[in-house]
Amino acid sequence: MSTNRTQKEQVRVHIRWMIRRDMPEVLQTEQESFEYSWTEEDFLRCLRQRNCIGMVAEQGEKVVGFMIYELHKNKLHILNFAVSPCFRRLGVGAQMVAKLISKLSSHRRTRITLEVRETNLDAQLFFRKQGFRAVRVLRSFYEDSGEDAYLLQYRLADDTGEDFEDTVNRIAQYEES
Repeated sequence: MSTNRTQKEQVRVHIRWMIRRDMPEVLQTEQESFEYSWTEEDFLRCLRQRNCIGMVAEQGEKVVGFMIYELHKNKLHILNFAVSPCFRRLGVGAQMVAKLISKLSSHRRTRITLEVRETNLDAQLFFRKQGFRAVRVLRSFYEDSGEDAYLLQYRLADDTGEDFEDTVNRIAQYEES
């Protein structure tokens, strides 16, 4: 663990498949985390899809974080990701990302992608620290607010990135600093 941490201790979590019984705690974390939060119906509609997977981070008997992602032929795409406010900056999100990265393989799925609101600086900084890079600005991406999104991507080191050109854009300029 990082030595420049504040006084907060790192919390170890158990990451497992999401089950129906987790929904109240997942919804609570969702509502505490996002101004435009998913409803229970949004979660259920998504999780009914064959390629959609939900996982939770559990500490003791309490669900303290969750992620919803889609399996695609050559990537994982995060649709929703949150950590309960009182468990943030304790390593929970990093453990969830590490779990996803462990599902990548050099001959199959080599990337993880997600969109992050332009105003969600905490998420941008968190995912950058986990090795994600902004690859594109998606104009007016969010229907609820008309807000732009950054498309973030994590790539395994030996991925050639065949469908994302490494363009120099205004986000990439700030990545160097």
